[in-house]
Amino acid sequence: MSLIRFAVAVLLAALGACATVAPTPPVDSTAPGKAPAATPAPAPKPYVEPPPPPVNLQGFPPTYRLGFGDGCATARGTDQKDAARFSADGNYRTGWQDGVAQCKKK
Repeated sequence: MSLIRFAVAVLLAALGACATVAPTPPVDSTAPGKAPAATPAPAPKPYVEPPPPPVNLQGFPPTYRLGFGDGCATARGTDQKDAARFSADGNYRTGWQDGVAQCKKK
């Protein structure tokens, strides 16, 4: 029986030693000699379906429809343009330009 107790004690000691890990110190990004960490570019806003435009856009990509809605709103007086998406996404850019052209007051 004492051999079993000894084996259990050794096992618990071994498991206890594995469970203790020293915490790592926090990284000081303002320490002298270190360059500050670059902040990543902000992610584009998540896609939200715009209000329905005055034309049927069924079958067009979602980002085109978003651009069209923003362009249409811009043409009606509410300046809406996601500049990051406009420069990076051709579907959004084309939709925005088409929305402005279609919804311009005549």
